[in-house]
Amino acid sequence: MKITRIFSVAVIMVAALAFTSCHNKKFHINGNITEAKDSMLYLENIGLNGPEKIDSVKLGEDGSFAFEENAMDSVSPEFYRLRIANQTINLSIDSTETILVKAAYPTMAYKYEVEGSENCSTIKELSLKQMNLQATINSITKNPNMGVDSMNVAIAQVINSYKQDIKTQYIFKAPMKASSYYALFQTIQIGGTNSLLFNPRNNKDDIKVFAAVATSWDTYYPNAERGKNLHNIAIQGMKDVRIMENQMAERQIDASKVSVNGCINLSLTDNKGVVRNLTDLKGKVVLLDFHLFANRESTKRIMMLRDLYNKYHAAGLEIYQVSVDPDEHFWKTSTAGIPWICVRDEDGVQGQSLASYNVQSIPTFFLIDRNNTLQARDAQIKDIDAAIKSLL
Repeated sequence: MKITRIFSVAVIMVAALAFTSCHNKKFHINGNITEAKDSMLYLENIGLNGPEKIDSVKLGEDGSFAFEENAMDSVSPEFYRLRIANQTINLSIDSTETILVKAAYPTMAYKYEVEGSENCSTIKELSLKQMNLQATINSITKNPNMGVDSMNVAIAQVINSYKQDIKTQYIFKAPMKASSYYALFQTIQIGGTNSLLFNPRNNKDDIKVFAAVATSWDTYYPNAERGKNLHNIAIQGMKDVRIMENQMAERQIDASKVSVNGCINLSLTDNKGVVRNLTDLKGKVVLLDFHLFANRESTKRIMMLRDLYNKYHAAGLEIYQVSVDPDEHFWKTSTAGIPWICVRDEDGVQGQSLASYNVQSIPTFFLIDRNNTLQARDAQIKDIDAAIKSLL
């Protein structure tokens, strides 16, 4: 009886010690961020549900900081970031690492040193590459001498080249690494909207990249939540691509819809039930606008368009506004008092209208001249009034 009792107590003590040992695992992030006296430096965990603040410190004259945190109860690496205002440094932590970071504000996001983690060093490389890509895209979209088609081709080329580099030099070489997981979720901004570079929702090749990392994480980090999430993303992506391919097969663009000058016709029903063809407006300067009335900025944008319409309609300006709102009744109510052509693509953001004009974000507009030729898209136009006047 006594032996049994002693054995039971021993088992409990061993279990308690093991539990305590697990929860005594800590990681450290130390360093200096200068030129930031009195600024709040936040340490945030980047979980599957978004960033969560776990610690903070008010920086002194020398900008020194030292975070000591309990390691997450996770079988896989975890992701964190250091943040001052909108400047961030992304990090990954594997168990009990000690990371040293040195930077200066406000250039900390792209001018920092990191030691103590190969993954963190690689994440820095990836971050700088992404920033350079974004700068290249920005210069393309702001080039006033580049037409719409040329701009789209140029952007697609630099993105594809970037993705090929990241896939071959980083992800496929070491899919089990935290840096490869990080690379999957890099984004770019075009027209005010952030988009994933690797988009498993509409790209077969990108699904394969997600699947490669998911499979590797299954091997190295069994049952990790992040690995399971990657599998779910890849599986859902396969379903979405199949649906999209079926829809595209049903709605192939008829060659007759493309004018001699390359302007793709849109044939949609307006808010009065009349079918309106975009190319029927030949002879007018057309502002082709893709819009979502459910957007909180919609009212402000409509006021801007109304001002343009009032100033230039008599001189030959027409607005052909394509709504992607899912609620038809809401759209009709919202457009009841609008004087220009208001049509709606009932397939919304998955519709052929957006695909035909390679619309990546809403709202987006294009200017079409009197000969049905696309002249520019919003990202290329600095002064909308001057651009319209030049075509009238």
